[in-house]
Amino acid sequence: MASIYDFKVKNRKGEDVDLAEYKGKVLLIVNTATGCGFTPQYEGLEDLYKKYHEKGLEILDFPCNQFGHQAPGTDDEIHEFCTAKYNTTFDQMAKVEVNGDKAEPVFAYLKEEISEDPEPKGMKNKLAMKAIAKLPGVGKEKGFIKWNFTKFVVDKDGKVVYRFGPTDVPGDFEDKIKELIEA
Repeated sequence: MASIYDFKVKNRKGEDVDLAEYKGKVLLIVNTATGCGFTPQYEGLEDLYKKYHEKGLEILDFPCNQFGHQAPGTDDEIHEFCTAKYNTTFDQMAKVEVNGDKAEPVFAYLKEEISEDPEPKGMKNKLAMKAIAKLPGVGKEKGFIKWNFTKFVVDKDGKVVYRFGPTDVPGDFEDKIKELIEA
């Protein structure tokens, strides 16, 4: 059985990052986009990072252009946007695909570990996810990531413990991050 620590990814500079370097840390792994209605979640992600980084939280941001082409530009352009507009300081990886034959292997693993987003809370979020489900290219295979800002949480032992959907904002699950850090 694979572990999150068996994977290597590329950072935005094209350098290999061995996820084993994050052993003992809580990881929040997110597929993001700079031109999405959910892009303001960068602010909440950065708030979480500032609050819990020194206590053991790492956020790995994977820009993804698969959903409505909402992550245009190079890795450097995406990074410049995020740092200028949202003052992000957490690790940003190279742009990836999260679904299909070209999906980044770590995302294939994450989707195998937890295959479904939780039911969205609130009518507005339920309607948003219903609309997304009807978009062309939104697949139905097991584990399919429906849109930008799907979030996976990995505990200090490397176990994928939570999956949050695009409408789940970072403040919605801060208590779960805190519990994992304090465990």
